[in-house]
Amino acid sequence: MEIMKNKPKHTDVSAPQSVTKFIKLKTRAKSIQIGFTRQRISPHGGLITFAAFLQWHGLHELLKKWLPRGPRSPKAIEFADLALGFMAGLLEGAKKLAQVAFLRRDPALPTMLGIERIGSQSSLTRFFQGFNGAGMNLRTFRPVWHWCLDRLASRREGYTLDLDATHLLHEAGQQEGVKKTYTPKGFKKSLHPLLAVIAEEKLVAGFWLRPGNTRCDNNVVAFTLDLLSQLPRQVRLRLVRADSGFCHEPWLLLLESQGLVYIVVARLNRPVQRLIRKDALWQATEVVGTEVAEVMHQEWGWKTARRLIVLRHRIADKEHPQGKRLVETPGYTYQAFITSLPFEVGAVAVWRQYNGRAGSENVIKELDASFGLPQLCLKKFWSTEAALCLAVFAYNLCVLFERRLGWLERVGAATLRFRLFSTGAILSQTAGFPTIRLSVPAAERSWWQRVLEKITAQFPNCNSVSLWAT
Repeated sequence: MEIMKNKPKHTDVSAPQSVTKFIKLKTRAKSIQIGFTRQRISPHGGLITFAAFLQWHGLHELLKKWLPRGPRSPKAIEFADLALGFMAGLLEGAKKLAQVAFLRRDPALPTMLGIERIGSQSSLTRFFQGFNGAGMNLRTFRPVWHWCLDRLASRREGYTLDLDATHLLHEAGQQEGVKKTYTPKGFKKSLHPLLAVIAEEKLVAGFWLRPGNTRCDNNVVAFTLDLLSQLPRQVRLRLVRADSGFCHEPWLLLLESQGLVYIVVARLNRPVQRLIRKDALWQATEVVGTEVAEVMHQEWGWKTARRLIVLRHRIADKEHPQGKRLVETPGYTYQAFITSLPFEVGAVAVWRQYNGRAGSENVIKELDASFGLPQLCLKKFWSTEAALCLAVFAYNLCVLFERRLGWLERVGAATLRFRLFSTGAILSQTAGFPTIRLSVPAAERSWWQRVLEKITAQFPNCNSVSLWAT
């Protein structure tokens, strides 16, 4: 490289006069001149589409109502501004508070979001430190989950609720709640959050953080009661699903007392294994290599017997056999379910209904990969829970954003980021109004206009926008 101290004779007339020198980069084809400008340029201009969606919902005012009262200093940033800036940072790929704070360099983001400015790392840290107990977190985020669920329409057949738990690994962590426990990756330090997902919409209905050494079914009864109390009237549950970690009779009794139908993976403990080896009457099914057996089964300590369905899959007939292998019965894998569905619903039909739960596993993967759940960990436990809840809320907003555009095919946050949000823009003043000019090829501008018109329309319509510009 070499520095050109004088301006070249032939310069772009659109270049601002603040450019005083160029760095010349020689490439295989031509030399490239690199300079500097004072123009306010944003690499995140496409986020205006999402910001318009937030403005349409009046989210800033809602956050002011939900969040605790912020500091009264005239120089302090409002908590609603900090929360919006934090979520925008996650959408743009930030995984830590320091990375969110780096977006302060973007001149257009505050204008697009309708906030004063993006918070610094210390401002964000102080904001989350204000969440100092379960009561404050519940008061803040109960209305958040209710608002998300209230965006759903009534569904004649009802919705499916999936409960799940995941491990957020923090192997070197010394933060509150980070404890050693058995995880899918071994005995490691982690946090162990509990969450519920509306399966048909891939929308998170509730989120509680728990220490890493917590049992899977810990607090699940209280969590479910709190969730049910926040369900809007039009959201009716037709089915509740969960894995074996939730096969806990107090929770099953709660679901039964609420009249909720459930399918829960049964634990393959000794009584169930004895049933598999000796007492099961296996019946062939229409699925090649799969047989079923079912009985009324009562675990030790249970108050009543419940319907138990066991499936065995012949490994030789399956490319990817589901279930677990047992040493005593080689050649097969086994799955077992406890369900309150009546016997009129066949065992294979129950199995197929449960298999739809795989979509909720994808929600957890999306939260981990695109919203920073494994990386967001503050010193205080309740501060971490607040940060994670806002991250999950940002995920829900992405889901609702896509629904608003009428997209039937779900796309991940990473795809939105690279194909929509990370579009360059120039911020200027035109006729006294702040103006954002998106750097979009002429052929794609009509698509962008349809997106913005759809989002900002006062009255929703049924006309969806195509998934991407063509």
